[in-house]
Amino acid sequence: MTDDGTTNAARCAPERSRPRTARLGPADVVRLGGAGLRTRPLRVFLSALGIAIGVAAMIAVVGISGSGRAEVDRRLDALGTNLLRVAPGEKLAGGRAELPAESVTMIRRVPPVRQVAATGTVDARVYRNERISVGRTGSLSVLAAGPDLLRAVGGHVRRGRWLDSATEDYPAVVLGATAARRLDVYTPGTRVWLGGRWFSLVGVLEPVPLAPEIDSAALVGRPAAKTYLGFDGHPSTVYVRAEDSQVASVRAVLAATANPQKPGEVRISRPSDALAAREATESALTGLLLGLGAVALLVGGVGVGNTMVISVLERRPEIGLRRALGATRGQIRTQFVTESLLLSLLGGLGGTLLGTLITTGYAVGRGWPTVVPAWASAAGIGATLLIGVIAGLYPAVRASRLPPTEALSGT
Repeated sequence: MTDDGTTNAARCAPERSRPRTARLGPADVVRLGGAGLRTRPLRVFLSALGIAIGVAAMIAVVGISGSGRAEVDRRLDALGTNLLRVAPGEKLAGGRAELPAESVTMIRRVPPVRQVAATGTVDARVYRNERISVGRTGSLSVLAAGPDLLRAVGGHVRRGRWLDSATEDYPAVVLGATAARRLDVYTPGTRVWLGGRWFSLVGVLEPVPLAPEIDSAALVGRPAAKTYLGFDGHPSTVYVRAEDSQVASVRAVLAATANPQKPGEVRISRPSDALAAREATESALTGLLLGLGAVALLVGGVGVGNTMVISVLERRPEIGLRRALGATRGQIRTQFVTESLLLSLLGGLGGTLLGTLITTGYAVGRGWPTVVPAWASAAGIGATLLIGVIAGLYPAVRASRLPPTEALSGT
């Protein structure tokens, strides 16, 4: 009891009856944001589609590039990276140099060397028949080869068989994959016009990634090349397989071994390096395509921002009513930022799924392993969330600053 006859409970009653601002829990915030999306499904779909296209483009580019690199690595593992190529370089006085006929025998004596095979350029042309014009060579070459060539370069026969001791002495020929396509000759037993006489086709090869020059060549046995085509016996390319751990050391001595008198006129290369360079070129192209995907993602973000601004203008009475019922500016901002985040997240998830499906379809169609890096999916969704915050921030602030009376009046 106080001096004026009132109790402490009576004095505190007005304070307890004063209304308090309701707090929105996470579930309430998500429910509010989702309600705004459900009322305009078509507009939401189109805005989310813009985001989805950008994310799908980015993930598909990264996924297809990663699948391609995985295929290159798989093929290199299967073919081996221990192949070295020895070829004549340029003479010091100018002109094309020449490898000694004994170079293959000398290279074979190097201890870490496991396989050696050679091809020799033959001054002859190959045609489908004798009635083809001399100038229409189809950029095909004729090479003298031995039975050990195919194993050294990791090649495989598609049809027929490879040269062996039973065929290398006779006018028999094996066509590379490109040569067979250009001549339109695939059936073993067919005759082709080579060096002014008929040769019998005994086999057609699969493409040889580590020795692409073989793809566009007609290959005949070395003895037959000497007998029928005037081959001089000098190798034009020597393929060397070395122990994996000794490739660098073998490469260092190959020039002096192949041509001891003129090692400076010998070129040594590693075919797998060319494949690695091609992969680097593809990586540069991937960067360009990623940039285009980022532009598409930015355009999608602009669409989300536009949707949110229009949403604020259309929902002014709703905003005014909520403010009149006690919603704070912070709650209004949270509502519209959440709505923008949900819209962007919807597009991000759809784009991730679409990009993964595109990558999988392309990789399966090419026979590649499917690779979709987890970081690409995470980056795509993270980018969409960032875009959602940026795109929804201005409309949310604008909505929160609307006076209740002005919003309810619809002006």
